[in-house]
Amino acid sequence: MRTIVILAIVAAFFTALIFGGNYALRLATIFAMYATLALSWNIIGGLAGYPSFATAAFFGLGTYASAILQSSGMPMLLAWPLGGLTAAVFAAVIGLAILHLKGHYFAIASLALVEVLRELVNINDRLTGGGMGLNLPVTQGGVTQQAVYFLAAMLALAVITLLSAAAVHRGKLGFALRCIQQNEDAAVMLGVNARLYKAAAFTLSAVFPGMAGGIYASWVHYIDPSDVFDILLSVKPLVMVLVGGLGTLFGPVIGAAVFLALEEAVWRSFLTVHAAVLGALIVALILFLPHGLMSINRRRLGAGRT
Repeated sequence: MRTIVILAIVAAFFTALIFGGNYALRLATIFAMYATLALSWNIIGGLAGYPSFATAAFFGLGTYASAILQSSGMPMLLAWPLGGLTAAVFAAVIGLAILHLKGHYFAIASLALVEVLRELVNINDRLTGGGMGLNLPVTQGGVTQQAVYFLAAMLALAVITLLSAAAVHRGKLGFALRCIQQNEDAAVMLGVNARLYKAAAFTLSAVFPGMAGGIYASWVHYIDPSDVFDILLSVKPLVMVLVGGLGTLFGPVIGAAVFLALEEAVWRSFLTVHAAVLGALIVALILFLPHGLMSINRRRLGAGRT
């Protein structure tokens, strides 16, 4: 089932890229961005078990860092990774201060990062434009050509994020993070450097959202604090991972696809109460599939063996 789902997603991407109109290209770009955010969150939230709400902080910081660099004349392709690097450095530094917290204490501390950064951007009119936002240089080419270009960029980032997540899952870092999730105190007693591995996971969960924010800034040509530091950018990746499968490799990708499909379907059918309906559908999915959609595949494999 997992292989079929992944192939279907890849086929949909290339269909949108080759034959789709601007609406299909936009949806595919958003999906690639969602998948990047979900895969990144899964490293710290799914593997290590630390419920981070800092994704919006990393996304917004990368967005503004990239936008400011581009406004200063730096090429997009160089500004994007520097936006991710800015978010990664911020995560590495701030992680030393908050990663000793656990559970809801860590969740609240990570959530506070979003509000602090949003306020800092709001009051810094000269550098960030404050509440008025920031305009970016418009890229050359027609509307469709730009849509294809940014889809390719966001898709390439999603693939890089997936490959990085696969390396983490199969490597020493992934093993250490799973030990920390099971019992951090016992892991430390066995020689696992929990502080180092948690800091590495937190940094990895920041770098890719930061780059996604940079691409997003170039794509929409205008950013403001309320948009890129939206708390929903911290909540959505968590929900996508829960829908797809917490701690799994492909679960975040599948969860991103399901979430986007529900989001678009509900938006079209229930314009005035779309948030309530979408929330109810997601809650139902989590209640009936507490281990995510990937658990269906594991159940079938288990039934086949018996």
